[in-house]
Amino acid sequence: MKRISLRPLLGTYDFRGLALPLILLATWQTITAAGIVDTKLIVPPARVIETGWNYLTNGQFFNGLKASLLRDLAGFALGSIAGILFGVLLGVSRWAERLIGPTFHTLKQISLFAWLPLMSAWLGSGEPAKIVFIAISAFYPVALNTFEGVRSVNRAQLEVARVLGFSRMQLALRLILPAAAPQIATGLHLALLYAWLATIGAEYLLGSSSQGIGSVVIRGKAAFNVELILFGMLAIGLVGVLLNKLATLIEQRVLHWRGPANQ
Repeated sequence: MKRISLRPLLGTYDFRGLALPLILLATWQTITAAGIVDTKLIVPPARVIETGWNYLTNGQFFNGLKASLLRDLAGFALGSIAGILFGVLLGVSRWAERLIGPTFHTLKQISLFAWLPLMSAWLGSGEPAKIVFIAISAFYPVALNTFEGVRSVNRAQLEVARVLGFSRMQLALRLILPAAAPQIATGLHLALLYAWLATIGAEYLLGSSSQGIGSVVIRGKAAFNVELILFGMLAIGLVGVLLNKLATLIEQRVLHWRGPANQ
């Protein structure tokens, strides 16, 4: 009888990384079952699972998840496009770097969440404020990595392109952007993760009137429902992990021309 191997499905995944979560889960179950802790504060895992299942089956979770992802992607797209354009400008123009660069490098030192009071003062606590805040979180890593990628373009390649009579548009599209693509991709990868963190932060700190996965934690806090808070935290973390995996796969596919040695 032919044996069925799970290796192609599992790939090279290292299951040793599951050891610590399983140990923590077993410890959590043990101390709550033994009554060592106050189960109103540290609830049993079964209650978290039950609460999460109820929340999943009533449709509220997926509506909130959809709203959060749309908000996240809108801010990510806005911030990434602005970051690429700004990074290219600083990278190709010494004049722009001297004029704008010092201000940009100063502003990037400001904590991301320090922008929230200003956003709420200017735009209120609705969708525009949330999306602008998310866009700011995505802007900086994309702009910095794009700038560094453009500046790393070989001068000899630039001279050859000029000798061949490349126009500015050809120079940008055929040389500069392809050469800077790996670092731009790294910036976009980081921006996607930062945008997700900013999405949750914006939903939590700019009001809970709109839908979103962050509202799960807000409702749990308002009702002192620890099970719902923990379920919300786990859901947020899981979505973040999936976004990271998706970004890694897309990056590998888009930059496959670099070869396996550089991936």
